[in-house]
Amino acid sequence: MHWKKMGLVYGPDGSLPWAQSHAMLPTPVRLSPDRVRVFVTCCDSRGVGRPGYVDISAQDPLKILQVSQMPLLDVGRPGTFDENGVAACSVIRLDDGRMLMYYAGFELGTQIRYRLLTGLAISTDGGDSFVRYSEAPILERTTDELYFRCGPFCIQEEGLFRLWYIAGSAWAEIEGKKMPIYDVRYAESEDGIHWPSKGDVQMEITNPDEHGFGRPHVSKKTDGTYQMFYSIRRKSLKAYRPGYAISSDGRHWQRLDNQLNLDVSPTGFDSEAIMYAVPFEMGGETYLFYNGNNFGASGFAVARLETS
Repeated sequence: MHWKKMGLVYGPDGSLPWAQSHAMLPTPVRLSPDRVRVFVTCCDSRGVGRPGYVDISAQDPLKILQVSQMPLLDVGRPGTFDENGVAACSVIRLDDGRMLMYYAGFELGTQIRYRLLTGLAISTDGGDSFVRYSEAPILERTTDELYFRCGPFCIQEEGLFRLWYIAGSAWAEIEGKKMPIYDVRYAESEDGIHWPSKGDVQMEITNPDEHGFGRPHVSKKTDGTYQMFYSIRRKSLKAYRPGYAISSDGRHWQRLDNQLNLDVSPTGFDSEAIMYAVPFEMGGETYLFYNGNNFGASGFAVARLETS
């Protein structure tokens, strides 16, 4: 693979109180033949995230058609698992027209820095607004996945909901700073709401320079195999880099990180990190939406797959 970077698509201009910076975790969903909605999470002046959207042209990923003026979902009330932030990670459309948003809720800790658990919100108006399914997480902490059950990415296949997500029960001190330790796991559900208390490990931390993975994105290729784009937390770089893996069944993965061929730029918004990459086909081309430095502080960008 070879990707040609096309630059930033969107970054907050500071005019919206809830969107002062960032456009994290770009998640594209096609609304019509001409319009693609990219769900993103923006931050207010305190760094608290809330999801919104950026509609772009299905013929030109750099052409913005509309930007949400209000967040699609506010933070939870005090004491809930998402009281300090809501980060949309996956949005799927059901046959009845509803949309399910799987999101990571941020809860600050005292003995540990934070916890991240997964919540669910539902839209009945085509993705213009969402309502919580519950104030409690649908992936609650368990003995096996104590601090992190987050970064969810869900697809629906033949009536079955398949979820790849991030989970872990440990923190480690890395150069004087406490950092989370987690891997990629997998679970299945019949309704997309009720999930097992423990997922199957899909990708373990085996490289001594790695200590975690970011939101996975899984899609099925035309030959029936699966591909996963994910992010890799590296100790030496103190930042994310993109990763890539393939699978015949979506459960057993072969890492091919070196084949992705997408790295940081010499300067600019993605000179220190690249993360949360998502491929999307439109207009006969394959694009990759992604974030750069500081978890997408400048916004989200796009690259195009070069075929020759």
